[in-house]
Amino acid sequence: MARNKEALLLLLDVGPSMHSVLPEVEKVCSLLVQKKLIYNKYDEVGIVLFGTEDTNNELTTEVGGYQHIVVLKNIKVVDGDIIEALQQLPRGTTNGDFLDAVIVAMDMLIKKFGETNKGKKRMCLITNAQYPIKESYEGTKEEQVTTIAKQMTVHGMRMESIILRGKLSQDANKGIMEENDRLLNIFSKETSTRLFYVDNPVSLFGALRTRNITLVTVFRGDIEFSPKLKIKVMVYKKTAEEKFPSLKKYSDKAPPNDKYATHEVKVDYEYKSSEDPDKVVPPDQRIKGYPYGPQIVPIASAEWEAVKFKPEKGVKVLGFTDSSNIFRHHYVKDVYVFLPESGNTKAALALSALARAMKEMNKVAILRCVWRRGQANVVIGVLTPNLSDRKNIPDSFYLNILPFAEDLREFQFPSFTNFPASWLPNEQQLEAADKLIKALDLAPHGQQEVLLPDFTPNPVLERFYRYLELKSKDPNAAVPPLDDTLKKITEPDADLLLQNKSVIDSFCRSFDLKGNPLKKSRRSLGGKRFFWSDEEVKGNITAQPANLIENASVKVEKIGDLTPVQDFEALISRRDGPNWVVKAINEMKNKIFDLVEDSHEGDNYPKALECLVVLRKGCIIEQEPKQFNDFLKHLCNFCQVKNLNSFCEYLASKGLTLISKTEAVDSEVTDDEARSFLVKSESKV
Repeated sequence: MARNKEALLLLLDVGPSMHSVLPEVEKVCSLLVQKKLIYNKYDEVGIVLFGTEDTNNELTTEVGGYQHIVVLKNIKVVDGDIIEALQQLPRGTTNGDFLDAVIVAMDMLIKKFGETNKGKKRMCLITNAQYPIKESYEGTKEEQVTTIAKQMTVHGMRMESIILRGKLSQDANKGIMEENDRLLNIFSKETSTRLFYVDNPVSLFGALRTRNITLVTVFRGDIEFSPKLKIKVMVYKKTAEEKFPSLKKYSDKAPPNDKYATHEVKVDYEYKSSEDPDKVVPPDQRIKGYPYGPQIVPIASAEWEAVKFKPEKGVKVLGFTDSSNIFRHHYVKDVYVFLPESGNTKAALALSALARAMKEMNKVAILRCVWRRGQANVVIGVLTPNLSDRKNIPDSFYLNILPFAEDLREFQFPSFTNFPASWLPNEQQLEAADKLIKALDLAPHGQQEVLLPDFTPNPVLERFYRYLELKSKDPNAAVPPLDDTLKKITEPDADLLLQNKSVIDSFCRSFDLKGNPLKKSRRSLGGKRFFWSDEEVKGNITAQPANLIENASVKVEKIGDLTPVQDFEALISRRDGPNWVVKAINEMKNKIFDLVEDSHEGDNYPKALECLVVLRKGCIIEQEPKQFNDFLKHLCNFCQVKNLNSFCEYLASKGLTLISKTEAVDSEVTDDEARSFLVKSESKV
């Protein structure tokens, strides 16, 4: 068997005590094979059932014993037959012996691949381990398990054990389960066995590793503390985002009977001159252009290579700091693990001593990392010690990438202190909200966390794989409804809501919810200009900003001439980028200047006032009072220079003021200064 292929044997307990969870076992095991058909289509899979009424395995014929074990599928390359077999598992009638099933599986792997260690030979045991295994003919059960575990190591086999422990039945013997747990722990210690205990279908989906990703070193070399102090390390990726499989274009133009057809679609591009559309530009005459304002700047490949930053490969420690100085929410991208160089005892001792010293002193290290020579994206990260509690696993470090100054985006939110007292929650409402949060906590104090990240699969990917399997059988298959197991991830837990119904009802009774619709602007007779009446303007100047967010779904790119107020509200409410607020405020300032300057006998004053009012509200919401105050002062100075004092008088008559400290904490203007601003400006004229 090739090194990059895997032979997997699924050892499934189908005894009576497993009948209630077998539907979930069928789903997760068939999903595993579905993923192999996409990512590892040359892997081999076999199925062994124990706890069955019948017996069908080679060891029973050869040496006797090993009753109630059936080889449902021999080891073969994955195909649709294995998926169908896993989706219709038989229900057994007797209590299975998981140790006999392990021996049968080992025998199958040895007969199939011989005693070579090449390739990946893996077993996956799924059982509840509630019933005892048979007594050993020689020695104790522990000695028997130890012998089997050593043979697994000799033949290069690995095993993962998934123990289902949900709600135990009344006849479950805890003493037997504790004994079985001790035996399975021997497997875990003596071999590279992974042991998981799960108590619900969601955890089962996450516990079974459905994809094997080969570890590849990101970096091999020295971690440099100084020119004279270096430690040999190997760096691997610990976590990475799981993405959808790459979907390629497929051509159905090939004859159906052509078995050598690749159905590949090739796409060719032609570049033509803008001056002569019929002339094709050859590759040696093409040059990349980059937009810079309204123009396109051409940069040749040679020039681009000359200005590229090409650092030398290496990992250097910049310094140490207290772990409290590094914020968890600043971690970006993937996580890396630093291990000592394989077989290098000195490197292992040095890295272990450093990790334990940093852990004792509560320190972390700041690193500069360049994984490959000439790599443009240099990263700065924090190195955190990870101490091991097992003898065969060395101490290591985790590296989390830190953001640069340009990567940090601060989103400003209005403070509750800006709202009137009638809007602030009272003691009863705060208590009701506090009880609701505690009642719906997925990690309650003293209890196991619900939806553990390590055991919770991505519901979007899981549903995609299942639908892909349906489409492989029927191209016209419709999208199936969401599976009940995935609903437990994507939807609120019905049992949890029912248990806390009184808390939820109390919360609802504590708050009086009312609708707050936007006021519709009125049209003039011409049908093109929108304006508010004087009463609406006076009311809106000091009204609390509560409705701007309602326009967030409108994807406005700029403030137009027809409806500048609505465009501004939609633009400032966008949260798909950090620059929309600045863009909205600046464009509205320019729009107000244009309206005032282009006004004839004050015909644009009402519309300019509307824009000023909404700009004022937006600056309060986004905590930018200085932007509005500076602009209003500059606008009044501009009106004095341009002999447009009538506009300042118009603003004073409508009661428009600067933003004071009462309305925005960041404002530097007092209430008296805000009220007297336009009065002072008018007296100077």
